[in-house]
Amino acid sequence: MADNGDEDSQYRIKQGDYVVLKRGNIFKAVQIQPKKKVIFEKQWFFLDGAVGNFYSTTFEIVSGALQPQKLKNTDNAKEAGTDNRNIVDDGKSQKLTRDDIEDLKEKGLEGQEIIQHLIDNSSTFKDKTEYAQDKYIKKKKKKYENTVTIVRPSCRILAMMYHGREPGKICHLRYDTLAQMLTLANIHAGSKVLVFDTCAGLVLGAVMERMGGYGSVIQMYPGGEPVRAGMESFGFPAHFHDMLHGFPICRVNALLAGTLDTTAKDPSAGRACFFFSLLKLSEMFIALLFPEETEKLEFKKIFYVFVFVLQAQERLVKLEEKRKKLAAAAALLEGRNADGLVIASRFHPCPVVMGLLPFLAPSRPFVVYSQYKEPLIECYNKLKEHGGAVSLRLTDTWLRHYQVLPNRTHPLLLMSGGGGYLLSGTTVATDRAKPAGSQRAEEPAPKRLKLTDTEG
Repeated sequence: MADNGDEDSQYRIKQGDYVVLKRGNIFKAVQIQPKKKVIFEKQWFFLDGAVGNFYSTTFEIVSGALQPQKLKNTDNAKEAGTDNRNIVDDGKSQKLTRDDIEDLKEKGLEGQEIIQHLIDNSSTFKDKTEYAQDKYIKKKKKKYENTVTIVRPSCRILAMMYHGREPGKICHLRYDTLAQMLTLANIHAGSKVLVFDTCAGLVLGAVMERMGGYGSVIQMYPGGEPVRAGMESFGFPAHFHDMLHGFPICRVNALLAGTLDTTAKDPSAGRACFFFSLLKLSEMFIALLFPEETEKLEFKKIFYVFVFVLQAQERLVKLEEKRKKLAAAAALLEGRNADGLVIASRFHPCPVVMGLLPFLAPSRPFVVYSQYKEPLIECYNKLKEHGGAVSLRLTDTWLRHYQVLPNRTHPLLLMSGGGGYLLSGTTVATDRAKPAGSQRAEEPAPKRLKLTDTEG
């Protein structure tokens, strides 16, 4: 039994886990923390009751607490009509009023029981077709059932969550397009991958999930610090973070030119010394202008200086850690033997692609995502002109959802209009220009003319 418990522990919800709340097609990523109040779909509750249960369990919200939903028999035969032609939606078919429904809620009735009361008090429910009845029940469940399902985060679920709630944060990247990016870039365990991602870290997290904690990922980021909110929602173990490195894209040109200095100290350390000197100078002015207050301010001065020194030391430690991480990432890039390149950003792809392609080894794939095709067309022409890449393809994807039910299978009416565009290709080694002397040496010697003997 103990062994079974250990095997099941990875499928159970634990404190500190990152999970995704699901209700219908609506998702929200949260972290399990004790006594943390969560608001989801206009309802508040605590997640403490979910700890110890299996993932994909559906919970009922009862007075702000989560309780596993009890399975009930809902296979009762229903009377259904043949068509809906005689049903008139005049608002008089439901006998229960809003006050009656509120009274049922105050009595503590669950969502399924309230729905059953609505069905019993509807004068037109039995005349509706089976499809119309299912649609009616589904609509009432969404309104009155206080349930939520907790699922484990994955690439597909998080992509659907961002695309449904905040598509602008991920440049309207759809989950089927993200799957094609991982396939075209040949992401696998043990490889070295470059990722330039301004999609809240979703693409970075998808690459790390596919690699399974083996290999190395170098995140090229704009600005001062990398954005990894989407990656953190995956809830990776600690050893996954050991494979992740960060490198600012503004220093790529210096690294290519060989002028990057990873041993230089941050200029903010000099600013700290300047502020420390300024503090000392202010103390001298206080002593000269207010000599009677000097003794009273002595303790405050000592306290302020002590706090300032601690903050300066803490900042210097962080700067030293940042410098070491930068040096480690630069050492990985200097080999110029990366196995793949994935780009998904809101910036123009041309300078990014041309700046990062030199870090790939020959015969390695790369893929670039853009919400619009015009920047990728320009990038396609630039790569054709510059060389160094073959098998260039510019593609887009079309996704269509179908409702598959008995006697009512059809495409859904509301669907995503487009999933963006992908530019993919493979790097090749280019012949460097050779000096003129070596070219002459390799040229075949001209044939000598035969001399004929002539009599004088």
